Amino acid sequence: MNTLPDYTGLPRGVADYLPARAATIAAIEGQLLQVAGQWGFQRIMPPALEFEEVLASGMGEGLRSRTFRFDDWQSGRMLAIPPDITPQIARIVATRLRGRPLPHRICYSGRVLRHAELQSGRSREIFQAGVELIGLDSPEADAEMVAMAVELMQGLGIAEFTVDLGQVAFCRGVFEASGLTGEPLQQMQAAVARKDASAVAALLAVHPVPEQSRQELLALPRLFGGREVLEDALRVVKNEVSCRALHNLHEVVAILELHGVTRYLTIDLGETRGLDYHTGLTFEGFAPGVGEALFSGGRYDDLTARYGLPAPATGFTCNVLPLVQALEATAAGCGGEPRRDLLLFNQRADRQEALAIARALRGQGFSVARDIIRRDFESSLAYARATGIRCMLVIDQPEVGCLLVRSSDGKQTKITREQLLQDGFLRQHDLFQE
Repeated sequence: MNTLPDYTGLPRGVADYLPARAATIAAIEGQLLQVAGQWGFQRIMPPALEFEEVLASGMGEGLRSRTFRFDDWQSGRMLAIPPDITPQIARIVATRLRGRPLPHRICYSGRVLRHAELQSGRSREIFQAGVELIGLDSPEADAEMVAMAVELMQGLGIAEFTVDLGQVAFCRGVFEASGLTGEPLQQMQAAVARKDASAVAALLAVHPVPEQSRQELLALPRLFGGREVLEDALRVVKNEVSCRALHNLHEVVAILELHGVTRYLTIDLGETRGLDYHTGLTFEGFAPGVGEALFSGGRYDDLTARYGLPAPATGFTCNVLPLVQALEATAAGCGGEPRRDLLLFNQRADRQEALAIARALRGQGFSVARDIIRRDFESSLAYARATGIRCMLVIDQPEVGCLLVRSSDGKQTKITREQLLQDGFLRQHDLFQE
């Protein structure tokens, strides 16, 4: 009797990830954790559920409105599925790690869920992998985050990408100096975010500001490009908050020059992303042909204080699925399903030798699957070929030895059991060479 429902699809905004893409996702997460480990970061694994009011303390309204919530019949309280991992890290640092010496160097990877508009086409399930450096307020800490992100892209083999640097305190200073508030300020921020200089001018015609502020606001949409933007900004901007932010950005860029990564950098002083969250440097990474940021980060000095432990903080998060897209677009990236080494085809009723050989080869680092289904030689070879297994190993009579068959073209050779178990012999065999 068929008990399946009439519809066996998935909810909008989530997906199944089959071996090829699952392997790519795992490789990206593994690469970030490896880079982070080399920079002295330690992994933390936050839970998949939190009490909603606790999680909400670390989120802005934008994330709170996109959070999945439901009642917990055990506690009678509202639970939430985290829409972002950084607030969880802030809670852990402020509670579980309270009293331990600063700074904390933390890395993580995991999935989060967010509500998405039905027509947006965006995934509701997001793979995140990132790092947080909590307890250091210095340009060097900010530069370290950018340098790590660049090293990650290089390690993944993504050659063409840019890192856009912003400084929200710079923008904030310009907006505060203008005296604009309420709806006019929101319209001005939106126009600057769009790089719409004509809209900025039109708003200033309706909402006049002091002449110095007028010059600063008119400059914001065009303050993007190379390092020359920093000098352009110095000539235009005079308010104290923005000048301090500009000095901070100068220091960060100088340190990034020592890291040897300035060729990837662009400057965008009109970047308004995170005005209600970030407190200093912000950055995003982009690759040609990928519509979303590969990674984003910056300074957020106010977050851990919401959980009772004021501490400066900076970090970045990779959006893994756009990284998958970037890798799949490169010639060197992700060439299909992960290859497996050996399929053991045992023609004998006695399975003891096959199991012993499989154990020994796994000990040498090979991936080994046994073809437990009883089928003929050609059918087993076809299975190996279809599932990306490099070679089939036929376990024959002891006096004959074993037969190694390459699945791609059926080429075969006999090898003895002693050769098979000799460390390094099989890996250097011609049939294992592409």
